[in-house]
Amino acid sequence: MAQGIEGIEGFDTTAVAMAVAPLDTAAAADPSVAGAKAANLARAAAAGLPVLPGFVLVAADRAPDAPAGAGAVRAAWEQLAGGTAGPAPQEAREPAALVVRSSSAHEDTEDSSMAGRFDSVLDVRGWDAFTRAVRQVLDSALRVAPADGAEAGHPLYGMAVLVQPMLQAAAGGVMFGADPVEGRYDHILVSAVAGGPDRLVDGSTQGVRYQLTRRGRLLHTEPAQPHGTGPLDRRKLAQLVRLARRTESVHGGPQDVEFGFDPAGRLWLFQTRPITAMASRSPRGARLLGPGPVAETLPGVLQPLEEDLWLAPMNQGLALALDIAGAAPRRKLRRLPVATAVDGRAAADLRLLGAVPAAHPVLDFVNPAPGARRAAAAWRVGRLRTALPLLARDLMADVDRQLHNFAAPRHMLSGELLTAVAWGRTVLASLHAQESLAGALLDADPGSTAAGEALAVLAEGRAGGRPDRELLRRQPVLLALLPPSLGEHPDLPERVGWNGVPRGVGFLSVREGLRLRIRWVQEMQAAMVREIGGRIDTHGPAAERGRIAQLRWRELMAVADGGPRPADLAERLPRPAAAPLPAAFRLAADGRPQAVRTGRGTRGAETGQGAGGGRGTGTAWHGSEPRPPHPVLVVRTLDPALAPLLPGLAGLVAETGSVLSHLAVLAREYGVPTAVGVPRAVERYVPGTALTVDGVTGVTGAVGHSGEPAPGGRPAPGQEPETSPAPGSPGGRVGATGPGSPAGPVRTVPGPRNPGGPGEDAFPGGDPPPDGGKGLGTGGDSVAAADGPADPSSAATGVPAAAPVPPPDAGGAAQGKGAAA
Repeated sequence: MAQGIEGIEGFDTTAVAMAVAPLDTAAAADPSVAGAKAANLARAAAAGLPVLPGFVLVAADRAPDAPAGAGAVRAAWEQLAGGTAGPAPQEAREPAALVVRSSSAHEDTEDSSMAGRFDSVLDVRGWDAFTRAVRQVLDSALRVAPADGAEAGHPLYGMAVLVQPMLQAAAGGVMFGADPVEGRYDHILVSAVAGGPDRLVDGSTQGVRYQLTRRGRLLHTEPAQPHGTGPLDRRKLAQLVRLARRTESVHGGPQDVEFGFDPAGRLWLFQTRPITAMASRSPRGARLLGPGPVAETLPGVLQPLEEDLWLAPMNQGLALALDIAGAAPRRKLRRLPVATAVDGRAAADLRLLGAVPAAHPVLDFVNPAPGARRAAAAWRVGRLRTALPLLARDLMADVDRQLHNFAAPRHMLSGELLTAVAWGRTVLASLHAQESLAGALLDADPGSTAAGEALAVLAEGRAGGRPDRELLRRQPVLLALLPPSLGEHPDLPERVGWNGVPRGVGFLSVREGLRLRIRWVQEMQAAMVREIGGRIDTHGPAAERGRIAQLRWRELMAVADGGPRPADLAERLPRPAAAPLPAAFRLAADGRPQAVRTGRGTRGAETGQGAGGGRGTGTAWHGSEPRPPHPVLVVRTLDPALAPLLPGLAGLVAETGSVLSHLAVLAREYGVPTAVGVPRAVERYVPGTALTVDGVTGVTGAVGHSGEPAPGGRPAPGQEPETSPAPGSPGGRVGATGPGSPAGPVRTVPGPRNPGGPGEDAFPGGDPPPDGGKGLGTGGDSVAAADGPADPSSAATGVPAAAPVPPPDAGGAAQGKGAAA
């Protein structure tokens, strides 16, 4: 530091005077004097907890009653170290090793641990080494110097120095009196190594992780240890559980504790501080959600109007399909949404759709539905296996015909535009219902996929020298490669390999044909809404222009009927891009998704340990090259020197280290998704790799070109989608809407194209889809004014439903089964 420390030989005597406060004094127990670390230990020692003796060096003006000056500091050191001044006889005992630690007013608080930000020096022997260690600790205060406040003008910036004997520990580690990663106050988390805890907290060693109940029952050990091995036995674990409960009682809450066992087996408390950054825990009975069954249809962040136009009909169609198949009780479908939005992204109830295995293997073979409902469902399903292909053909022909008959949006009256959008909401529910049933019931369904056909069309068109814009206008099947949006289209895939020759949409399987119609109807709605928005903007203030996507459907209908615009429309901002949702999660009390593990298998060899911070997606960065946008720092060890890099990280991945290390604690406080113990992370994730980090499950993985996780995202260009089903897509289950379910047989009957007819501009992708020549049987021109999904019975599916299913409401828990045959 610029100023020396009076009272320590070799320091500038014009500097701040230091006083000595033993741990058993009132000054040491005052965090404003001795800092939080020393004060916490002083309180613990006063309560009878096993704390090593020691003293605290503080600014003399903070402890006027404490002995101060060079003599007091030298005397305290000699008493603790048992050393001698000057030359000593040969038989004199060598000074004992000490540990010199920081105790700042800014660390170990309830708001921030500042873990690892200040220096501590271990195994300090001799007076000269002691003075150097004190100087090093005091100098580290400059790293986090306050800009203002009470400590800003103080030469030590609120720093004190804690001095204790250095214990040669046989085993040591870190213990959390609650599980900060899973947000569980009924669990205790211990991470331990042979020797002292310093190798664990600095991130150089991963250690053994123990998860226990508050009564001391061992729940889990990671990595698994043979019986009687590992740094801690059952007796030591029982001692730690008692220590966790006692420190919580003394300090008024679960504590983050550093501990060590001496060679005689006695437990010592090295440090205690409040646990920071506790994860929110899902309420009991919270539903298991996930994007897998629905993210293929709606992969991006939905704006409010997109949610009402596209997610609400999907929810309605899935509920109808589940009811027809008898896969879920009707009362549950009335109460719970099958598909919902979380952070603007589409997610579905995984239990309700049967997309995850039951908690016990036997339950996979048990259908809890009442016998009468099972019998009725089996009768309907039996009829549907035969009738569904014909019903789907009729529905697709109706949709093709109606889309073909729409005039260009600019030539339509505003009321006609709204009627077209409302018809789209109604027919989307029908399409989603039949598409879901086709995936569950049609076991043998030869035919190509829409994405495969689109890739073949794109490759052939580019080979002929046609620009993408023209191809997209002339070949609406290319919309299968683009997500729906009320905004601008993203670019088509740049590199497309050989995908065979295009055969035409008439050769698609039943399910793929239905999915393509879903995409066409969404594109028609987007064109109509953009036209409506332009007309509304001409009559509104400049601050409210371009905000139609921020309206809800009910608000848009009210404005169209001459009602006032929402008062806060000018302040509504588009929903920002958010990280992809976890594969399976439950909503915490604060509404944030908390990832959970599903299934009964063991984790993959390349999965690490989740250290908290949620879930994030970004670009791999090793720290030495230029920092990219949204960097995910990938390192071999959790070096505390990396702490300045944490703000702004999208994730942190380490090959070694503990979830309780200093850097992992800081990462949780910054909200950085962190995974440790990820094998070969540096080699696997080279700089520039797009990857996702899940701080709960410890799963890391590269993501596809669209920013979604590669396993569940859209197939890469040149890759046949049907050979790459999305994990978690419930193939053969009612409600599956991704590529993982079997595609159905029956080809639609293509009609003649009309490249220049009146339907061309009504279908913004270009030419209208083929006209199947069938009459419209999907609800006609009725305008649905409801904000949420309409009554499923109002959607014409051509499928025998036992009774109407009212629109499900949000909230509640769902524990359902998959489709029952």
